[in-house]
Amino acid sequence: MRNDETQPSQLRRGLNARHIRFMALGSAIGTGLFYGSAGAIQLAGPAVLLAYLVGGAAVFMVMRALGEMAVHQPVSGSFGHYASHYLGPLAGFLTGWTYTFEMVIVALADVTAFGIYMGLWFPDVAQWVWVLSIIFFIGALNLCNVKVFGEMEFWLSLIKVAAIVAMIVGGAAVMLFGFGQTQTATGFDNLWQHGGFMPNGIGGVVASLAVVMFAFGGIEIIGITASEAKDPAKMLPRAINAVPLRILLFYVLTLLVLMAIYPWNSIGQNGSPFVEIFSSLGISSAAHLLNLVVITAAISAINSDIFGAGRMMYGMAQEGQAPKCFTRLTGNGVPWMTVLVMSLALLLGVVLNYLIPKQVFMIIASIATFATVWVWLMILLSQIAMRRTLSKAEIANLSFPVPWWPLAPLLATAFMFFVIGLLGYFEESRIALYVGLVWVALLTLAYWMWVRKKGGGSPVATSPQGL
Repeated sequence: MRNDETQPSQLRRGLNARHIRFMALGSAIGTGLFYGSAGAIQLAGPAVLLAYLVGGAAVFMVMRALGEMAVHQPVSGSFGHYASHYLGPLAGFLTGWTYTFEMVIVALADVTAFGIYMGLWFPDVAQWVWVLSIIFFIGALNLCNVKVFGEMEFWLSLIKVAAIVAMIVGGAAVMLFGFGQTQTATGFDNLWQHGGFMPNGIGGVVASLAVVMFAFGGIEIIGITASEAKDPAKMLPRAINAVPLRILLFYVLTLLVLMAIYPWNSIGQNGSPFVEIFSSLGISSAAHLLNLVVITAAISAINSDIFGAGRMMYGMAQEGQAPKCFTRLTGNGVPWMTVLVMSLALLLGVVLNYLIPKQVFMIIASIATFATVWVWLMILLSQIAMRRTLSKAEIANLSFPVPWWPLAPLLATAFMFFVIGLLGYFEESRIALYVGLVWVALLTLAYWMWVRKKGGGSPVATSPQGL
């Protein structure tokens, strides 16, 4: 049991089932869907639905692998801790800091998207002004009690879920009755009338995978909540098992309806495709309402990014893989130093949005994809390594085991290597592979020069922390 008087530096368990469930929902519905989906549609056409199904299946296996470890051993630091313990301290160091890097980059994409969305209402205001304002707001929010954070995520995610359901219902109504349109809708015929279902061939579907995987980035935050969940053994499995339904509903069904009511090859990247579509259909009030929703989605995503990175740095600092100052908590149990560092790092987004407001999103998204897939790969490898350390009896007693072992985790692992290779194959995303490999090389150098010399990063005891 945790004793607040003898262990004042422990995170507080303030997240209940409702918070965890909607944090999981929020992580699956973000900028990648509301804004980045336009790029994926342009690459693959209607066949992008196949890319979301395949990518979603791989992500589900990542989440089940993470869930098996998190339920077996709920700790602060989550998959950074598991990589340290089962793959070695260097792997843990690389995983933890790459996840933090991922959250910074994804948050940069999210704050950029926020600035773009605000441009619909305030076209004369510079994009970087909105980016700066949202960084200060989210930074202050993350300094509140974790229960406040959970409540905020609950309501933000609820708005997003309600909006997507409304879009699906509204889109179906447009197909059936055709009201408010400026162009003729052909319903599901739009999925194959403009060059076929797979207009750019299988190569287009493969090329879209990098954008698709970016859309799912951040969903691994479910595992990080384990150290602050009141009953992780019950809450985490429920949240993780809902992933397939979320993927089908929030990605596949939503994009299916949107591409059915509007030709896929007319969907551009001038703001959210959801807003663009409804504006083009002449439903101006719906477009403004949807813009409010995508702004909500961006705020929620930024909120989760700062939360996830902060908790990861806190866990790594406890293991000697990050500066000890990251373990400092406020009186209500929030790692304030990590929140401060993340907020300062996001100020880079202000600079980028000032210098290259048009190109910044796609550059950031491709780099984030490398970091995201790297973290997922480490999660899969950690779970495989954990299984090798368990006896048959211990494996039989796992309360949330990975399904279809060992074939499914191995296929998911191979898929992650494939996606990393794709980044280097296509010229548009090649910079992401270069940046990612340089990042890993610099981290490895930093580990050998500082962390290992100081004795940090050694495998820690397997007893859960913060319980």
